[in-house]
Amino acid sequence: MLGRPDKTKLIHINLMAGQRIFWREIMEKKYENEEHSLKAGAMVTESIEAFLEKGMTLRLACLKPNGDPFIVPCWHQWEKKEGCTHGKDCGCTFWVVPRARSKWAEYLKNDPRVSACIDDVNTMEKFHFDGKAELVEESVIGGKWVGIAEKMSIRYLGPDGPKYLGPTLNQPRWLFGLIPTRVKTWQGVGWAKSYWVEDTGGATWAEAHSGIS
Repeated sequence: MLGRPDKTKLIHINLMAGQRIFWREIMEKKYENEEHSLKAGAMVTESIEAFLEKGMTLRLACLKPNGDPFIVPCWHQWEKKEGCTHGKDCGCTFWVVPRARSKWAEYLKNDPRVSACIDDVNTMEKFHFDGKAELVEESVIGGKWVGIAEKMSIRYLGPDGPKYLGPTLNQPRWLFGLIPTRVKTWQGVGWAKSYWVEDTGGATWAEAHSGIS
């Protein structure tokens, strides 16, 4: 004769079922913000390039001489390498122009290893890369950095860009090219499946990502 089901176990099973129904109903609703409805996952080449054209702030991480990490938000100018798909072997260049007295310019000269992230807080698009910084010019007035800075100023400030840049052209700058060696991208409001722990009593990964994966 079978014994009675364990009461605690039955309550737990019912709670799990109720939570799954709750989360399924929640996730079936569309996000109110259309920018949040992008398909969650890695970005395709066309989406990456449209994103990089936006002119978002680049957050650059490098190392101090003592090994401590250092991070700085900075303007950048993206230069596409012909035929690049922005995968593992991305050969694009992200130009950065530190001021002469910027400490992080010295850090990059001392140790060229970098990580960087460009992201849009509205669409949740992210472009992250590890790579190296190549020193092109060191604290000079006039040089290749001027043309890049002109494009950069318009990219970020629009018509006000030249008004900002002009009076500062006699101030020396450095020029570094950031070269990615490893790239990761993401878009949409959701989790990568590799992060999800199933059977915790809540929604499954599929339920939580219904309509956005």
